[in-house]
Amino acid sequence: MRIPILALLLAAGAVTTPVQAQLAPQKSITEKIEWTWTDRPETPAPALPNVLLEGDSITRAYYPAVQANLKGIANVYLFATSASSGDARLPGQLHDYLAMIAVPFAVIHFNNGMHGWGYTEQQYAAGLPGVVAAFHAGQPQARLVWASTTPIQLDLTGGQATNARVDARNQLAAALMAAQSIPIDDQHTLMLAHQDMHADNVHFNADGSALQSAQVAATIRAALARP
Repeated sequence: MRIPILALLLAAGAVTTPVQAQLAPQKSITEKIEWTWTDRPETPAPALPNVLLEGDSITRAYYPAVQANLKGIANVYLFATSASSGDARLPGQLHDYLAMIAVPFAVIHFNNGMHGWGYTEQQYAAGLPGVVAAFHAGQPQARLVWASTTPIQLDLTGGQATNARVDARNQLAAALMAAQSIPIDDQHTLMLAHQDMHADNVHFNADGSALQSAQVAATIRAALARP
């Protein structure tokens, strides 16, 4: 099954269409609690480039430390959501946020792989081109960096999160990023070696978030340095 899925991803990623045309066709599968969360510097420095961290609650946890790591280097913004890739709402959320914030981002660091377990891995993968298209449409100058989804501590039953599903999503996403020459911040490999830093089954403690933030900041510095 991997060859047809990969072919679909590569074909979808190669076509530039309006954001709405990239929306996944299936009906959104909502979770018990749905949310979006944004943050921005109180006084962004006009001379510094702007960076967006886009993701979920894991991104939200390491965001303050990334801000600290990039102090004097970049203004760091946050857009976090419970909508995952595969959810038809996500590209629209990104479109609306980027239009509202009206800030030119030099780098967008993104991952939406930890929610949406009601979607299959194929639906997750089919939604990724729409996410990338939303970034290109709203911020055509931005350099993109995709972060791999981090491991969970214990597999859940009932078709929810398992490490096998995380691995499958990461494999499919990495194929698309390679096809579109989008650099990868391998947060999965980083945190797989630090499963003792879990605060719960999904999230990491303060030490884990600090470790993540150091690698996020390093990949953003590298992206800012690219011509």
